[in-house]
Amino acid sequence: MAKFLNTSATNYFLEELIKNATDRLILISPFLKLNDRMKELLADKNRLKIDVRIVYGKSELQPEEINWIKELTFIRTSFCRNLHAKCYLNEELCIITSLNLYEFSQVNNNEMGVLIRRSEDPDLYKDAYEEAQRIIRISDEVRISLERVTSEPERKPDVEESTEKLTSSKLAQKLGMKTNEFTEKLTTAGHFEVRDGKHYLTTKGKEAGGEFRMSPKFGPYFLWPDSFRP
Repeated sequence: MAKFLNTSATNYFLEELIKNATDRLILISPFLKLNDRMKELLADKNRLKIDVRIVYGKSELQPEEINWIKELTFIRTSFCRNLHAKCYLNEELCIITSLNLYEFSQVNNNEMGVLIRRSEDPDLYKDAYEEAQRIIRISDEVRISLERVTSEPERKPDVEESTEKLTSSKLAQKLGMKTNEFTEKLTTAGHFEVRDGKHYLTTKGKEAGGEFRMSPKFGPYFLWPDSFRP
């Protein structure tokens, strides 16, 4: 039978659910923000080559977290509009709860949840799993680096942009270059500097009109004047 979970029990069983995943792991949460414990658990799943799917509605990852998650080969992320469900599954357990990943291992809020064991409630588990799969299907699979996996047209970041400026990827496309090639040119020309594997605007880059922006959905990106040439 399904088991009721209070705040501490939800945190406990969610950690156990992640740790004990041996085949697949699905994490559906409107807010994506990872604390150190969650990163440790996900990194371990990646080392074990467990298929991990994360579906979120809003990303609050910092640039260093984005670079970190990009390196995890077996973790795929998807963006889903109007997402409000919080559901976490491995091949044996499912938790449906009020707890966001944002709040995992924190006790600031009063949370509730329900634990479903596949062995005890196979039909209920199946229904939850199929709904999770539906949410994955209707979501846009994205790389946190802002580059889409799908072939759909690139979405505009959820911030206001000057019509006189283009993102690095758009300007690179206009110049007939790949984004990585464009970034390397900017680094060589001194518009970027690399620290700890991340790109930062230099004074020269700022003087050339470069701007750093952060999209709540897709993370950090840079804007450049339409007339800019590296």
